[in-house]
Amino acid sequence: MDVTCEVVGEGTETLLLADDATYADVCRATGYSPHEVTVLVDGSPVPEDAPVESSEVKVLRLIKGG
Repeated sequence: MDVTCEVVGEGTETLLLADDATYADVCRATGYSPHEVTVLVDGSPVPEDAPVESSEVKVLRLIKGG
């Protein structure tokens, strides 16, 4: 399955994922842990363990600071 993935602030790439991939797999394919980012589909966050059902996603890095 091909998924167009925009990592906000870094660019867009096409990921080749297994048919049974989850959104956590999308995170890992972009080089991030699911704990570092959230995946958005149509502007809404999706659970990391949900199966990928969209051909276009955004990955948003989460920022922690103090």
